[in-house]
Amino acid sequence: MSTHPTTENLKYLRNEINEVKTAMLTTYNAARGFSSRPMGTADVDAEGNIWFFTNEHSEKASEISVENSVSLTYSDPKNHTYLSIIGEAVLVDDKAKMKELWNPFVKSFFPEGLEDPELMLLKITPTDAEYWDSGSSSMVVLFNMLKAVVTGHRADVGRHGTIEL
Repeated sequence: MSTHPTTENLKYLRNEINEVKTAMLTTYNAARGFSSRPMGTADVDAEGNIWFFTNEHSEKASEISVENSVSLTYSDPKNHTYLSIIGEAVLVDDKAKMKELWNPFVKSFFPEGLEDPELMLLKITPTDAEYWDSGSSSMVVLFNMLKAVVTGHRADVGRHGTIEL
């Protein structure tokens, strides 16, 4: 496994994430098990790290401090594309990076802006990624599913594979 994603794989990863923007972030807590919540992606950097804004005292921050393996799921049913990422999460207190990634949407969660003392970045370094992509319109996918029902064969719903990271 390479330490950096290939240019083609990184481009695919970035395009898919930028298309959807919102991920379901799943963390683990020994007392309660898995916990998921939606997160707005701030950026996917040149190395493939995925960045989010978060609250330093949030439940997810607490969970990550104990178990930093997390899962991200991006789902775009309209385009029949899905992305599942496993990665290592770390909290980052870097005001320059926060300023670089800041956008007006973040202010709705952090009204004090960059001066919010609880504002942190969550950096996820992917270790594994898997995708499903039909590359077809809804009508084509529906036709292939109906055809499978009629013929008794498995539906051709597109490409599935892993992204080398």
